Amino acid sequence: MKLSRKSLTRRRHARIRRKVFGTPERPRLSIYRSNQHIYAQVIDDTRQHTLAAASTLESELRQAHASATQEASAKVGQLVAERALQQGISRVVFDRGGKIYHGRIAALANAARDAGLNF
Repeated sequence: MKLSRKSLTRRRHARIRRKVFGTPERPRLSIYRSNQHIYAQVIDDTRQHTLAAASTLESELRQAHASATQEASAKVGQLVAERALQQGISRVVFDRGGKIYHGRIAALANAARDAGLNF
């Protein structure tokens, strides 16, 4: 039986989430990538609370980039890192959301690292 790409992604994400858990000292940087957009959240899993977030749906990024390219993903990474640093968060654990660390996911992660997040 051949599994769909979506179900394989869900399996990978479940496997990752068994190991990756965000604490108040080191929250989880969670990435969701759709075909058109990319979303990033810094989450404290103990309180189930989002501390910082950014996406390509925001007006400032939407005007500059029509779709979620690697450039747009890098801007989202930079923006979420700036917002996390304003909250006093500098160390996070990275949750790639079951996607392969390549392309837009890698661009976002590298931009967040360059902006000051440690993971």
